[in-house]
Amino acid sequence: MSIAVPLDELAEALAQRPWGYLLTVRDDGRAQTLALPTVWRDGALVGEVGRSTAANVLARPTVTWVFPGASGEEFSLIVDGDASVVGESVEVRPTWAVLHRPAIRPA
Repeated sequence: MSIAVPLDELAEALAQRPWGYLLTVRDDGRAQTLALPTVWRDGALVGEVGRSTAANVLARPTVTWVFPGASGEEFSLIVDGDASVVGESVEVRPTWAVLHRPAIRPA
């Protein structure tokens, strides 16, 4: 089950999610995943990244940021967006967001 998150309500959905996994795409087409603290600033997700993630964003700016539910039973927040590199940070302007329930329940 998925629940769409209106973009104007995204800041509220992020309030309890201080970090997430930023997914970018490498030159060889494989995903690169980076766990990093996240800040919501002026309508964008912002996080400091290294050179390889910045290079991925410059080459392929469509990214996904995943915020897992803390207990494994909570919904995860998945945000797609258009990214840009600003200094040592990536800024992601969301284009879509959804809360998604876990498919597997913990034992």
